[in-house]
Amino acid sequence: MSAFGGFPPELFAFFAALEGDNSKSFWNAHKTHWERHVRGPMNALLDELTEEFGQLRMFRPNRDIRFSKDKSPYKLWAGATSESRAVGGIGYYIEVSATRMVTGYGAMAMTSDQLARFRAAIDDETSGQAFAKLHHELTSQSSPLTHGIDPPLKTPPRGYTSDHPRIELLRWKGAAIVREWDKADWMHTPEALDTVRDIWRSAAPLKAWLDVHVGAANEPKRTASSQQGQRSRT
Repeated sequence: MSAFGGFPPELFAFFAALEGDNSKSFWNAHKTHWERHVRGPMNALLDELTEEFGQLRMFRPNRDIRFSKDKSPYKLWAGATSESRAVGGIGYYIEVSATRMVTGYGAMAMTSDQLARFRAAIDDETSGQAFAKLHHELTSQSSPLTHGIDPPLKTPPRGYTSDHPRIELLRWKGAAIVREWDKADWMHTPEALDTVRDIWRSAAPLKAWLDVHVGAANEPKRTASSQQGQRSRT
């Protein structure tokens, strides 16, 4: 295992070039570059984080184009997560592309059973106020707690009224800490590791709340098309 020294400039240059030529021929010609300057540093980062945060897996570079109009074959970023499911997973996340680094923790998109438990907990006076306080505290610590990948509902969810004291939170479909930075020189140094670790540690209170009040998804994994249909109805 090699120590993580930062994301090399070649990683960012690789994804900038891939954006200009996202083809199998380009990939085959530059695969060794990806192995050395993308996969290698990312695995080194994960090795540093696994002992404290648990098993992490790197995403495959290939895109799933079965349900997408965009048929470009490769992702324009490298990333890793502690979860195996996009909808229903609650875990850690890291992503690096040509222009930015993103990291965070939480439930980016909840399944319907998770969402029901989340809303029940927000509705409850004790757990709901605890979450509202957590939201305020994390934001004040520069670790803003957000609604996840889907925009909040524009109207109150079924069974709740617009005058509920925590109606804005009840409209959420996820709950996650997400931090994003534009590409900078510090990402080429071990400071990138320190930054990810600090954000993940700051998520501990959110993890504790979600573990108690939301928990793992009961629903089976769904295809991308069924996920889209389900999320449009909740």
